[in-house]
Amino acid sequence: MKLKLLYTFALLFAINIISVSAQSSKKQQPLKIVNYGENINNPLTAKELSFINEVYLDKAQTLVLSKPQRVKDIKHILRNRVYIQEHVGKDLSPYKLLSTVPLFNNYNKELRRDTFFDSNKFNVLKYSFDFYSRNKKVMTYRIDNTNYLINIKPQHN
Repeated sequence: MKLKLLYTFALLFAINIISVSAQSSKKQQPLKIVNYGENINNPLTAKELSFINEVYLDKAQTLVLSKPQRVKDIKHILRNRVYIQEHVGKDLSPYKLLSTVPLFNNYNKELRRDTFFDSNKFNVLKYSFDFYSRNKKVMTYRIDNTNYLINIKPQHN
């Protein structure tokens, strides 16, 4: 009886060791350093500041503007990673619609989707895009009822 119990514990111990080693071998590779570009050193523009204030309202100073790294990340998103282009092809079906992306209205409950698209006034920060994904592909979304695409370059190339 004791021998059966000993074998059972030994078997459970071996299964546990195999399980732990399998999990540790699946660890993700460490992320590469983000290359921000020289334009990140320039101060926020009035337009960028208005985008931040629209989304964060009275929390903008506390959550973004007082945090140099957060400001740097947002500048990188607005200046280097997001670009809007008009699609010249006919088939737009492969692209997810902007309307499928939830609003990022955690701090501004009055935030609304744009009813009319204007590329100069479009605030990408209003939407819950996965800006910090480990995905290495450009994420593309179609702006509903237009031929315009929003492209978000990955943070890590």
